[in-house]
Amino acid sequence: MEEMQGVEDDNHNCRAEAVSVCSPAQVCVDSDSSSDTCESTSALLLDSTSKFLLNTMTAEEYRTVYWPKLERAIEHLLTQSSMEHISISYEQIYSHVYKCVCQQHSELLYSDLMWKIMSHLEQVSSELQASPPEDLTESFNVALTRYTAALHCIVPIFIYMNKFYIETKLNRDLRDDLMKLFSDHVAEKHVSTLLPLLKKAHSMPFQVKPSTMASVVKGLYALRPDWVPLAPALFSRFIPQIDAPALESQLPYYAAQDKTLQMELSQNGFSRGDQSRKRASEDS
Repeated sequence: MEEMQGVEDDNHNCRAEAVSVCSPAQVCVDSDSSSDTCESTSALLLDSTSKFLLNTMTAEEYRTVYWPKLERAIEHLLTQSSMEHISISYEQIYSHVYKCVCQQHSELLYSDLMWKIMSHLEQVSSELQASPPEDLTESFNVALTRYTAALHCIVPIFIYMNKFYIETKLNRDLRDDLMKLFSDHVAEKHVSTLLPLLKKAHSMPFQVKPSTMASVVKGLYALRPDWVPLAPALFSRFIPQIDAPALESQLPYYAAQDKTLQMELSQNGFSRGDQSRKRASEDS
């Protein structure tokens, strides 16, 4: 059997590490001790496994003992900022998830996880709704960045549930489900306000930091590529190769557009320069 332990690296990111647990037979093969010692070790390991399997977790025990601990850990991960570090025992939290799945509570655990995160996102959406229009783009970027950072830890913690329940029975992926929650409960509610603000900021350089604009536009595209037609020029500015290839039949149209643009620039004081003066300078 192989258990996974979620641990945290120096940058506070989560990763999964495998810890191999030898079977009784492996213990005896690798040990130099006597056969009596091997038999004793095997008996202890088998007894421990039997106790784990016989120690059935009731729905009430799940609800009152295991889920509250998991809920607190999820809450910490969702609300901590990038500048703070909250100490969480990833080994303990993963072991709780592992036991819940082994004890046939995967469906209940998945339902509770989705409910918890959905409730959090509803609160995030309410806070964005109260945000002044001039701050909405930055606030949305902070919310999306914080959420995706939290998923870097939440998804590995629930990797066992993802593998043996979500992927196997639901034919989906946990991260995809959690990103869809953000799309449905946050982005969907604010995209109609965000896109006009982004288009306005795009026409007025440095009204919004370029890095923030790029992050938000790319984030919206990752959540819902079908939002591109709502602001094609904006998305094409930050997402390469999303425009349809030009057709030969459309070349006259593009030429007319270019001519119109040149005329507008000329009328607004932009010119290509005094070519005669340039030549005179070159001749001298």
